[in-house]
Amino acid sequence: QTHLVESGGGLVQPGGSLRLSCLASERMFNGYAMGWFRQAPGRRRECVAALSPTGARTWYKDTVKGRFTISRADATNTLYLQMNNLNPEDTAVYYCAATPYTEQNYATADWEYDYWGQGTQVTVSS
Repeated sequence: QTHLVESGGGLVQPGGSLRLSCLASERMFNGYAMGWFRQAPGRRRECVAALSPTGARTWYKDTVKGRFTISRADATNTLYLQMNNLNPEDTAVYYCAATPYTEQNYATADWEYDYWGQGTQVTVSS
């Protein structure tokens, strides 16, 4: 079973940057779709970035386009989310997710994912 552990969250001022990391317990082969989700208090969990199994295709929520970058390093079993120019609306618990996926596309619905990390808090405040 795949276990995912996020790190890198914290408190940052508006305009600042953070890089989230998600370490997987096993090798993430090309057959895994991967994504980053977030959930703010009182709001539904939403996908902010997704990566196709081969890494060739990416998807971003409109409000994070140009600011967030999803990437993965297969050699270290790590998924990343680089977040720049953060604003208070980005405050949430961020989760990484992974699932075996036969489509050569990304997955953006949480029900499509089998494995989840425990979450890491990101707070953007002055």
